[in-house]
Amino acid sequence: MHLTAPVTGGTDTRTRTRDADGMAVASFILGLLGLLVLNICLGPIAIVLAAVALGRGTARRGRAWLGLALGVADLAVLVIAMQVSNTISWSL
Repeated sequence: MHLTAPVTGGTDTRTRTRDADGMAVASFILGLLGLLVLNICLGPIAIVLAAVALGRGTARRGRAWLGLALGVADLAVLVIAMQVSNTISWSL
């Protein structure tokens, strides 16, 4: 009786692609959410997740690119809001 799966020689490509697809969707959601709240944290996370998803060859390339663009937009919104209010933080 085996309680664990047998060890394979390499990584399963389906699992790797599925993980990359999840990262692409997560980067899109975090980038979108970052436009409203916590953009200093969520923006860079969205950028990193999108870059890793694109590097791993995700099937959801559009969502990964949107996540990357929204992550950059998060940081741009933060910089603009900081310049307008002349402070390090901003609020609505």
